[in-house]
Amino acid sequence: MLRSLMIAATGMEAQKLNMDVIANNLANVNTTGFKKSRADFQDLIYEDVSAPGASSSDKTQLPTGIQVGLGVKPAAVQKIFQQGDFVQTGNQLDLVIQGDGLFQVTMPDGTTAYTRAGAFKLDNNGNIVNSDGYQIQPAITIPTNATQISVGYDGKVTVVEAGSTTPVDIGQIQLAKFTNESGLQALGNGLFAPTGSSGDPILANPSQDGMGTIQQGYLEMSNVNVVEEMVNMIASERAYEINSKAVTASDNMLQMANNMKSGA
Repeated sequence: MLRSLMIAATGMEAQKLNMDVIANNLANVNTTGFKKSRADFQDLIYEDVSAPGASSSDKTQLPTGIQVGLGVKPAAVQKIFQQGDFVQTGNQLDLVIQGDGLFQVTMPDGTTAYTRAGAFKLDNNGNIVNSDGYQIQPAITIPTNATQISVGYDGKVTVVEAGSTTPVDIGQIQLAKFTNESGLQALGNGLFAPTGSSGDPILANPSQDGMGTIQQGYLEMSNVNVVEEMVNMIASERAYEINSKAVTASDNMLQMANNMKSGA
């Protein structure tokens, strides 16, 4: 009977983690470039009371045996890199990637992080940076006398300077992709870092070698589906409730057994 208590407890712990993941998804429903997560679970080891195929007599075998599962465990919390909806902003430094790829930014420690959040801005030196002030990589600096900034679908950045009508090339946006994007480590602030599971970054210009294209004046929103998350939340809540009832039922059965012993 104690085994059923522990099994139900693992179910409650699993659903608690599942609810944490769902709550984080819903909290970031309006976060630019956010990628939702999904909790995956696995059943625990089984106790073989009698193994399948064991002899039941000299000439017969057990067709199934008795295997009792010991509960559930979290296996992974996976990022889903499905593309989110686009929102038109008209801001000339708001960029989206239509298709595969991530923007590259340089972290304060000199390492490179990757993001789908394309809400770029200018710092006091005219560098294109993200909302935390991290420079896009390769670095691009906008001249102070620029009156218009244009970013092509292929990532080429041009400006029109004051007193001129001729566009001038000033830089090239380069994208990165990974063999296993779900293996990237989430750093927060919409940033990801490569790991041994993600593989090394594959670099290319937009529209080349399978990379997506750049669209200027748009932002990619979170890929969280609110209806889907609400359904998942209800299912998780009910699963938690059912496991708690299993704890209560096991406790009642133990109490009955204890009362029988006390009355003997």
